[in-house]
Amino acid sequence: MLILVINCGSSSAKYELFDVTKHSSLAKGLIERIGQPGYCENHYEAISLIVDALTDKKTGAIGSKDEIDGIGHRVVHGGEEFKTSTLITGKVIKSIEKYAELAPLHNPPSLLGIKACFDILKGIPQVAVFDTSFHQTMPEKAFLYGLPYKYYEKYGIRKYGFHGTSHRWAAKAAARELKRPIESLKIITCHLGNGCSMAAVDRGESIDTTMGFTPLEGLLMGTRSGDLDPAVVFYLMERENLSPQDISDILNKKSGLLGISGVSNDMRDILKASKSRKVKTSTRAKLALEIFIYRIEKYIGAYQAAMKGLDAVVFTAGIGEHNPWLINRIKKDLKRVVGIRAKFLVIPANEELLIARDTYEIIKKG
Repeated sequence: MLILVINCGSSSAKYELFDVTKHSSLAKGLIERIGQPGYCENHYEAISLIVDALTDKKTGAIGSKDEIDGIGHRVVHGGEEFKTSTLITGKVIKSIEKYAELAPLHNPPSLLGIKACFDILKGIPQVAVFDTSFHQTMPEKAFLYGLPYKYYEKYGIRKYGFHGTSHRWAAKAAARELKRPIESLKIITCHLGNGCSMAAVDRGESIDTTMGFTPLEGLLMGTRSGDLDPAVVFYLMERENLSPQDISDILNKKSGLLGISGVSNDMRDILKASKSRKVKTSTRAKLALEIFIYRIEKYIGAYQAAMKGLDAVVFTAGIGEHNPWLINRIKKDLKRVVGIRAKFLVIPANEELLIARDTYEIIKKG
């Protein structure tokens, strides 16, 4: 069965075609700079180009679009409504539109991709795989904030968590590598890329995660601040005469590794800067690294306590997969805390395959 996976960003469309029954990837690619002059005009055109590339007579992976059995879409926010991946209907589309208020940069592009596929790939079933659904197993004590309860009831203000497909993939892959059923394991998954989050996966279920109502909470990230005293927001707005959008830009786009180091949001650049002969440059780069590591280690300790045990710590995504020094440092720092039983694993990210498998399973059920 051939499953096409689509992941639409605000100015990009990533795709991969899988033969799920043979566990193989047939083709993949990325269209960037959507909406910029001289490039792809919009997401509808991007989906058209993807279909054209897949069915090209000389280089295409398939002879006709009719060979595609299903389409899986990554959708960031499904609120509390979607606890699992789901077949896309008109009702589901309305719900995704509703949750766009909570994910204004992510849900709208996903919707554009979904609607384009309904038009260009008529009759092919589509499935939405939500980043938030994996974390819907969190208990109230983990997802509620210390706000008046009415704001949860009225606006749905709570911790939702993100990177769910990545955490789910990493936890399952870790169980396979350890050759143990996931139902017997206590795993901490660390998705470390430009966006970073961790999850406590207790016997296959997420019981807590670092990202919250938005992807801003938690770890220090490439350009995001992570955990912050809310009063800092009011203080800066008053002292710097900042608007809500101004402070949002600072916290989301100018903070994190970039803000602390003053060099870059890219780990490779920061590592290089940490060895600079310029004292100020190297000092701030090293500080950014120390804060980054400290927060990861702090959450490992917290999640070990929350699960009352720990079998494995799993690292995935760009930073997590390509920086063995980081894993070795954390392993050394926490050796006495986590004990000799806990394993430290690196699992290559493959969210697209998980989306393809979810899509296959839902379509197969009819």
